[in-house]
Amino acid sequence: MKTPWLSAVMFLAAALLGAVGQFLYKAGAARLDGSAMAYLNWRIVGGVACYVAVMALFVGAFRIGGQLTVLYPLYASTFIWAAVIALLVLGTPIKGVNAAGMVLLVLGMYLMGV
Repeated sequence: MKTPWLSAVMFLAAALLGAVGQFLYKAGAARLDGSAMAYLNWRIVGGVACYVAVMALFVGAFRIGGQLTVLYPLYASTFIWAAVIALLVLGTPIKGVNAAGMVLLVLGMYLMGV
C-alpha cells in the first residue's frame, strides 16, 4: 500500500502542532502559582487544543490511508520543530551537535519510509 501524500502532510502538520503544544505547556507551567485554577491559563489550554488537533490529524490521515511505518516517523520531526520554536521564541541556540541529531533524525525518517 502506498502512503497518500495528504496523509504525510497531515502527519507533518501534526508534528508542528505537537511542538507548539509542548511550547505552550512549558510557557503555561512557568506561570503556575500552586492554585488549581492556574492550570486553566490560556497557554496550557492552548497546548491541550494543539494535542486534540494532533489526534484529529492522526485519525484523518489514517482514514485516508497509509503505512504506519511511513507516517509515524514523520511525526518524529516534532523534535526539530521544537528546537526551531525554542530558537525563534526563546533564543535557545541550536548547536552543531543538535543539528547533527536533526540530520540523523531526518535520515532515520527516510530509512523508515523506504
